[in-house]
Order: sequence, then C-alpha cells, then structure tokens
Amino acid sequence: MMEIKYPAFYTKPMTQVVLVGMTCFATVGMFSAVSNLGAGGTQDVVLSDTSQGVLYGMFALTGLVSGGICNVLGPKLTLFIGTLGYALYVGALWCFQTQGTRWFLIFAGAILGITAALLWSAQGSIMMSYPLEKDKGKAFAVFWAIFQFGSFIGSIIALAINIRHGTLTAVATSTYIAFIIIIFVGIASAFLVLPPNRVIRADGTIVKLEAASAPHEEIIGMWNLLKDWRMIALLPMFFASNYFYAYQGAVNAGRFDGPTRALNGALEGAGAIIGAVLIGYLVLDTKFLHRRARGYFGLAVVAVMDDIKANLINYKDKAYRGKGALYFFYFFVDACYQALAYWIMSALTNDPFKLARFAGLYKAVQSAGAAGSFGMDAVATPLLNEHLASWIMMLVSFPLAWLVLRTVKETNYDDEKVVYVDDIKKDELEKGGEEGSIEKASISANANVEATPQ
Repeated sequence: MMEIKYPAFYTKPMTQVVLVGMTCFATVGMFSAVSNLGAGGTQDVVLSDTSQGVLYGMFALTGLVSGGICNVLGPKLTLFIGTLGYALYVGALWCFQTQGTRWFLIFAGAILGITAALLWSAQGSIMMSYPLEKDKGKAFAVFWAIFQFGSFIGSIIALAINIRHGTLTAVATSTYIAFIIIIFVGIASAFLVLPPNRVIRADGTIVKLEAASAPHEEIIGMWNLLKDWRMIALLPMFFASNYFYAYQGAVNAGRFDGPTRALNGALEGAGAIIGAVLIGYLVLDTKFLHRRARGYFGLAVVAVMDDIKANLINYKDKAYRGKGALYFFYFFVDACYQALAYWIMSALTNDPFKLARFAGLYKAVQSAGAAGSFGMDAVATPLLNEHLASWIMMLVSFPLAWLVLRTVKETNYDDEKVVYVDDIKKDELEKGGEEGSIEKASISANANVEATPQ
C-alpha cells in the first residue's frame, strides 16, 4: 500500500499543534462558551452542577486509562472519538431547554466525561511531545490561544444573538444551532492530525518511530507512572487547576443577565489568550535563562499573579467595568497556571507515549477536583468558601511543583533515543530500497519497528 506523501510544512510539529488547536477551538471552545453563559445555559444551577459533577467524575475515572488508550489507538482516532461527546452535550442542553429532559443532560455529561478524557490525552501528547524542547512553551501558547479563541468567538456569537432581547431567561435556539454546526466542523478536523512517526522536528528528528504501542506496554507504562514521585508531587497542582470553574460559573449565573454572561465569557477568552501567549513566549521559552531557571521564573509569575484574583460576588451596572476587568484577569491567571503545569510535564520527557499517560493522569486528577468543586457548589456552599478552597489549594501546590522543577534537566535528548530522518533514509538506501520522500522514510524505513496502521 502506497504511503501518502505530505508537504513538508504539514509534518512540522507546530502545524500539528495548530490543527489540534483548531479541533479544540470548535469543540471544547464551544462547550466552554455555553458553560460561560452561566449554569451551562440552563439557568438551573443545581441541574448544571449535577451534570457537570457527573461529567468530571467520569472524566476522572477515564483519565486514568485514556493515555494508554490514546497510545494504542493513535492520536487521530482518539481525538475523533473525543470530540463526539461535545456535540452530544450541547445537543442535550438544547433538548433540555426545549423539552425539559433533565435525565438526558446528566447522561450526556457522563458520555462527555469519557470522550473528553480521550481528547485531552491525545491533545496533551501532541502539544507536549511534538515540538522541540525550546519551543514547548510556545506550543502551549499557540494551542491555548486557538482553543480559547473558540470560547471567545462562541461568547461573541451568543452576545450578538441574545443582546437584542435585553434581560434573558434562556439561551436562544439559534445560539445552540450555531454552536452545534461549529462543533461538527471540529469533529471532522480531527482527521487532519498525524501520528508521531510522521512528524519531523526542525532539527531533523522524528518524534517517535512507532505510530502506536501495545496494550501490555501501556499497563507497564502506567504502573511506572504511578511509581514516579514527581507525578505524586504534582497531584495537588493537577487537582487545583480546574477547581475554580464551579465557583466562577455560579457567580456568572447568579449575578448577571444573559447578554452580560456572554460578555463575561468573551472577556475570559481574551484573558486566557493573552495570558497564554505572554507566559509561553516571554517566560517559559525565554532565551535569556536556562531551562530549569525558566521553570522557576514561571512558577514565580504564577504564584504572584494568583494573589491578584478577586471575589466577584457583587454586581452593579455602574461598576461593571471593574468587574469585567477582573473576569479578564481571572482567566489570564488560569492560562498561566495551566501553561506551567503542561510545561513541567513536558520538561520531564519528550516521549509522546509517556506524555500521553502524563496528560491522562493530569486530566483525571484535574477532573476529580472539578467534580468536587461542582459538588461543593451544588449543596449551596457559600461562595467565599468556594473561593478560599480554590485559592488555598493552589498555594499548597507551588512548593511541591518547585521540588519537581529542581529535577528538570537542560535537555532530555541525551537520555532518550533520538532518531534523525537522514539516518533512516540512509539506512533504507543501503538496504536497496528506493529513495522516497522524507515523510515516507520516517514511517517505513526502520525494519525493526512495525507501526500500527492509523
């Protein structure tokens, strides 16, 4: 069977990061936009918290094995399966608003929790392993900016459609239709992603010779992951990273009308985009510091900025400018925190299979924290208590993250096997094979490795 020859630009790591960003832009971004309308657009905080709690609970359970599933199936198929739950969930929100089907929304939340774990494992593996070590902060910045642009655009769509109604008691049907159309485009875009054995870095190295791994290898790999003290030390950071979402959603639903909730969502998206770009390019990938020092610098930035977030309980029309700015900086800091977590994991290894497992564990623990926060919100916990819980968890995570950063090496290339395209091509020619494209050589030239078909 003849292998497909891809243009050189298409096999570049950053191209693949952009493609994954576009997929998440159209799926997760639209889901975030709906969620940012307050109570998931339902105006029923208890129902929203219940469905979100089930979602993140299933996310946490599936995340424990999603990295292994991604490594066995390959990133393309895993990403595709991962997108399907977002269409179902937004459709369930629409169905609830028109038909009142509460059970279907909770069921859709459970399905989305399973599929989302798969999507984020594939995304994490690609974003953290495909780029060169010096570009991993930039890779996060590019991905997060594109992904959050989905939330930003989705909120603008909602604002434009709903603002003419003034005070809104529900999200318009046309809003849901617009979201679902964009989500289906995102589902189709998942097929554009390449497996690691087809991706060539700027220095001529292949991300990984194998396209996928075997189930027994994943069992061993997961066991080794759970024995790594560095992953244990990062668990508080993982747990705290999404804990504030329930609090923020409750405030948005309880204090603002429909159009203003959409505006807040747009401000959140803008803050996340700018925060990701600044920390990715100017902090984590700065050229003026060694690798470990960049990690310390990023930790210091996040720790200082975490203290500027404020409690957004009270809302008055005349004071909205100030509150809007706080929404912007709330997600600005969130982007920096997420960037640091991803950067630390990606600094520990370049292996896409290991990083898929890292991403799965990260999202599992992160989702367990989110499930707990939505459960906390569902029983009418005072908002100040929710805010303090989130803030204290983040403060606890910083010293442990510092301990892990102390183990970061200037490079992992010396410890991990690195294969160059030119070497593979030379070996193929010496064996009498026809001289093909670099992309073809990177897939099939190694006689000792049999790649799983994608």
